[in-house]
Amino acid sequence: MKDNGGKKKLPGGGFNKNQTFTLLAWAAIIALTVGLFTIRNHISTPTAVLSQADFLNKFTSNQIATATINLNNPSSSLMPVEGEYLEIKDGKSIRVPFVTPKAYFSPARLDQLFASGTVEPSATNAAVMNLVWGVAPFLILGLLFWFFFIRQIKAAGKGALSFGKSKARMLAKDRNKTTFKDVAGVEEAMEEVSELVEFLKDPKKFQRLGGRIPKGVLMIGPPGTGKTLLAKAIAGEADAAFFSISGSDFVEMFVGVGASRVRDMFEQARKSTPCLIFIDEIDAVGRSRGHGLGGGNDEREQTLNALLVEMDGFDTQEGIIIIAATNRPDVLDPALLRPGRFDRQVTVNLPDVRGREAILKVHAKNVKLAPNVDLSIIARGTPGYSGAELANLLNEAALLAARTGKKSIEQPELEEARDKVRWGRERRSMAMSDEEKRATAWHEAGHALVSVLLKHTHPLHKVTIIPRGRALGVTMSLPKEDMLNMRRKQAIDTIIMTMAGRIAEEYVTDDISSGAAMDIQQATSLAKAMVMHWGMSEKLGNVLYGEAQEYVFLGRDMMRTKEYSESTAQDIDAEVKRIVDGAFQTAKKLIEDNRDKLELVANGLLEYETLDGEQVAEIVRSGTFTPPPKPPSNMTPMMGAPAGTPLPENPPKPVPPKLPGLGTPAPLPAS
Repeated sequence: MKDNGGKKKLPGGGFNKNQTFTLLAWAAIIALTVGLFTIRNHISTPTAVLSQADFLNKFTSNQIATATINLNNPSSSLMPVEGEYLEIKDGKSIRVPFVTPKAYFSPARLDQLFASGTVEPSATNAAVMNLVWGVAPFLILGLLFWFFFIRQIKAAGKGALSFGKSKARMLAKDRNKTTFKDVAGVEEAMEEVSELVEFLKDPKKFQRLGGRIPKGVLMIGPPGTGKTLLAKAIAGEADAAFFSISGSDFVEMFVGVGASRVRDMFEQARKSTPCLIFIDEIDAVGRSRGHGLGGGNDEREQTLNALLVEMDGFDTQEGIIIIAATNRPDVLDPALLRPGRFDRQVTVNLPDVRGREAILKVHAKNVKLAPNVDLSIIARGTPGYSGAELANLLNEAALLAARTGKKSIEQPELEEARDKVRWGRERRSMAMSDEEKRATAWHEAGHALVSVLLKHTHPLHKVTIIPRGRALGVTMSLPKEDMLNMRRKQAIDTIIMTMAGRIAEEYVTDDISSGAAMDIQQATSLAKAMVMHWGMSEKLGNVLYGEAQEYVFLGRDMMRTKEYSESTAQDIDAEVKRIVDGAFQTAKKLIEDNRDKLELVANGLLEYETLDGEQVAEIVRSGTFTPPPKPPSNMTPMMGAPAGTPLPENPPKPVPPKLPGLGTPAPLPAS
């Protein structure tokens, strides 16, 4: 059905009431404007004033074109005359308006005038008409001003001077259904903020021993870990007023508006004590004063000063608890973080393996999972995932299951959704030459083989040569448990595994490619961290060389020089190169000693495209390869086919057409 440009038509072909009213309003405005110009022309036309004698002389000489005599006032014998007389100007006869304010005519003279046909009687009140002609333009202008300005401002619910009013929204209890039961994976943070709820319900419990509840709680942590969700849960649990506002709502184009909004927000909060105020992304107004390129922002500093005074100033009242959230605590002003303002900082970290499983179970209530789904496997395979990413994972799995016509989400959909969230979607339609595919298979086989051979690497999960995201192939390892520290042996083995891809690729192609760019970057970064930050170099010792880079726009590190000498920098470069070169030689020896097993893994990838960790481990142990079982032909319907349509056992892979005039694209990183 073709779109009608956004207009909603009724079944009868007309428009709705709102659109009809709008059209009529514009028609009335146009008509009033035309009338205004007409009235203006009427009023601005010059009028000649004639005496009674002049009027009679012009009437006698047939110069009166039209005239009216007002007979409306019978109590007076004076009658005003209004009309036009003819005058010769530049050889042309023109009409000149005239008026005779007071004239006395006998009945015989009136009969003579009316008999001529040019003079007519009039019963209208000239004074009233003059008043109408004089006031009407101002009335029309007033109506237009009301319609365009006053009415629009009232419709928006804001006055002309409401810029300084707070935009804080009071959260209605009946609309907020989020409670602590909907939060998982952050038990420690939830325990700390639950004290606020207990205080609001029973203040005497804490005041009995002389303690006081924190005035402010600052929740810090990476994006997506549930800081805002935790604030919603507090609002759902607390039996008190809850105001919510974003840090960016204080900033406006007008100077001084931010500070005014802060004062107005606390004024509203004082009327509803005890209450909570939640400020999301407080770093928008709480940045350190006096830092940054070009000096500080005076408007933002005024807003911050007002916030500091209201939180803990000379006239501070009890009963208002501030909850703020940010993922940039390093940029906040020290005066904002001191006790008395934000007494407590609650860190909302990325969840561990048990927390990830709990988060998955919370979000799994909204989707339909198969009975045999094991969420613990997904939790173990998602290290570093935030709560938002885990929710997105389940949503992607639900969409994938719905696309393939399944009635519930099974384990393969969860595995595919996890890989899609982390590395991107499979690019099976990507055209790869046989030579490129063979080089990618050997590259990934090198990573997989050395990963199994080494002792201090994470267990291999699977290896694939199906392009995904920017990579032509991916080797995935899953830790048995969350990694809290990186040990030296583990770091060395990780660099060795990273270097193995290029070595294996060089064996089969007798050349090297840019596919190892990401491998080299990862190995170099890890080796630098070992030498400069972790003290894992015997030559340079347990010394920190260079602190972590902070953001330039804070203005703290603009003039900082290197904290080590040039000779030390050369030693650092030499140590980094020694570690990487040593790992390269170790990986080369491992591949040379297991060349037959490497070939089995590469050939298996070329045939089946994906191998799991157990199959690669079997090749390393026994030197034999057991092909994976073929999936049933009716397992997954074809894209675009109705659900239940069986696939052929070997469906042809789509090959995109070759475009003329385009060269071969540069190869993407292999892992």
